Amino acid sequence: MLKRLVVVGAAALMTVAAVPQGFAQSIVIGPDGVRLREAAPERVERRYYEIGERQAVRIARSEGVRDVDNVRRTRSRYVVEGIDRRGDDIRVDIDRQTGDVISVD
Repeated sequence: MLKRLVVVGAAALMTVAAVPQGFAQSIVIGPDGVRLREAAPERVERRYYEIGERQAVRIARSEGVRDVDNVRRTRSRYVVEGIDRRGDDIRVDIDRQTGDVISVD
């Protein structure tokens, strides 16, 4: 009886150990392009990509800002203020993580 219990226990242990664990993959979209990343502990793999102030100015220039007067960084966006080609004041709000234009005033 003891031998049978040991054999059943060993078989159960091997079955549990042989089951493949589900490793989740996530898609990362960043400066390196789109790629797959295997999931890892949150505290190790947590990386934040964001655009810099120079990139924000370049994006604002593509939206019509000729002369940049001020660049402010808030929690979630860059606010680029300046003058357009007609001499009017212009303000461009840009998302810090994606570089998307939020608004042009």
